Amino acid sequence: MSEFSLPGDKIATIEEFETGSNTFDDGHTIRSVVVGTKEFDKIHRIAEINQFKSPAVPQVNDLVIGNVVALMANMFAVNILYINGKPTHSGLECICQARGAKKRIIARVSDVVMVKIISHLNGAIHATISEPELGVLFTQCNKCAGKVVQIGGNVKCVDCGYIEERKLSSKFGNGDFIKLGSK
Repeated sequence: MSEFSLPGDKIATIEEFETGSNTFDDGHTIRSVVVGTKEFDKIHRIAEINQFKSPAVPQVNDLVIGNVVALMANMFAVNILYINGKPTHSGLECICQARGAKKRIIARVSDVVMVKIISHLNGAIHATISEPELGVLFTQCNKCAGKVVQIGGNVKCVDCGYIEERKLSSKFGNGDFIKLGSK
């Protein structure tokens, strides 16, 4: 039976085996590079790690659909739910710059938004919302949580009449979010 291994775990000594896939030699021992199960080829004397499925990470130019989970001064965080129309349960978030956010409301917490990944910097996934098809796909009234309708670049609550500005996607109001993010 194979043993579970974490990155950096000792797999074997260099006298016993040679490095295989997902392993490295630190000069004395063979260590794991990934999370997975140990496997030893005793005929060829190779130690390797069978990697568990890695989480889906969006790449540059991927379209991402997710929920706004936090608002900051000039940016907001999006919990990634779909990458190019495919669901993901990785729990990853991306940061979206909200240029001009002090003058206008781009999005609110719990809005469903479509953003485009622009880079991976310092361990963070960065996105933009500046293109016409990018922006809020679904939102509710900020006062009463009622249904809203689009009026120009604003949304108006059909229940209480509250009007609020958002950066709406050109696809706002289309309920089929999965197909929207497909390339």
